[in-house]
Amino acid sequence: MYKIKSNRGATKRFKKTAIGFKHKQSFRNHILTHKSSKRKRQLRKLKPISAYDCKSVSRMLPNL
Repeated sequence: MYKIKSNRGATKRFKKTAIGFKHKQSFRNHILTHKSSKRKRQLRKLKPISAYDCKSVSRMLPNL
């Protein structure tokens, strides 16, 4: 039997937690001068993915 490979793009984007997966939030890369400090601070945190997407992410990451 061959080894099951995980999707390398998904490996870099998602972190496994006890409950499910988390991902980095968008809108934090450029044009940061127009965004408030509060908004930028809140975008730092990792956000849990929805239950709807959890099945497809776990399929991409079988070894985690």
